[in-house]
Amino acid sequence: MYIRRYHHQLKPDWDSFVALSRNGTFLFYRDYMDYHADRFCDCSLLAYDDKDRIVALLPAAIDGITVISHGGLSYGGWILGQKLPDMLGMMQLWPMMMDFYRSLGAKDLIYRPVPYIYHKYPSEEDLYALYRNGASVDRVLISSVIDLRSPVACSSSVKWHFNKGRREGIMVSQSDDLESFWSILTARLDERYSAVPVHTIEEMRLLKSLFPDNIVLYVAATSTGDVLGGVLVYVCGDVVKSQYAASTSFGREHHINDVLNVELIQRFRDEGYRYFDLGTANEDGGRILNEGLIGQKISYGGRGIAYMSYRQPL
Repeated sequence: MYIRRYHHQLKPDWDSFVALSRNGTFLFYRDYMDYHADRFCDCSLLAYDDKDRIVALLPAAIDGITVISHGGLSYGGWILGQKLPDMLGMMQLWPMMMDFYRSLGAKDLIYRPVPYIYHKYPSEEDLYALYRNGASVDRVLISSVIDLRSPVACSSSVKWHFNKGRREGIMVSQSDDLESFWSILTARLDERYSAVPVHTIEEMRLLKSLFPDNIVLYVAATSTGDVLGGVLVYVCGDVVKSQYAASTSFGREHHINDVLNVELIQRFRDEGYRYFDLGTANEDGGRILNEGLIGQKISYGGRGIAYMSYRQPL
């Protein structure tokens, strides 16, 4: 086994491998990773077997003496082939990775493995390799996830708000009106957190055009067509993740989030998805739990999945 650093000529090979991997999602396609290439110094790796076949990929960027897998994504970590590397192969691959990054002057690696709900087949060999090589927990974010095959029932108040919204003619539908939703989202983040979305409207418009089947917007509107709120989701195999959600002040008064989320839980379950990831509820790198936000997610039946981050000394 040997490794090499990614360069743009390897894009077709990289993308083809992600599509057939055990634990890759569309976030690892180069068109998604590279939309913000100007913000990161890419330091991704490809691992090959002795017949020059790709067996694993590591999306990564380097910032000074620190390598991050990956600073521009919700998670990173080794993306593994269907057969290799197995546990024995990972134990060979790990020190090769460490040696390569040391040769670039890096002193540590921030490693964010793909949460298991996104795996197509068990793929946690990297967690054992982290332990064996002296890594420590750097950050823990808690996300609320609904198992759509056997969902926990929503709270009685959520059900009441949903039924009331439906009686009032509130309808949930798929929409291409990204601009209207982004206006609602931007206003809400500024009002609540004095913050802006991670993506600009131009970036999200580009990503949605590149991945129309993976990035989908749902909105809730009155019978006269007034949009009261929406949820932008990322479809990753059997998982649907709520990436952005926001509503107007009028929508919040009428509990439009309850209408949206109950409707989407039902739709995604009927469409055969396994998990609905409602997203994290943390601040300050996980040290603060937003109890109001996670309480809302719990009321929909969400239960905890950890988005882990490890620090691996090199």
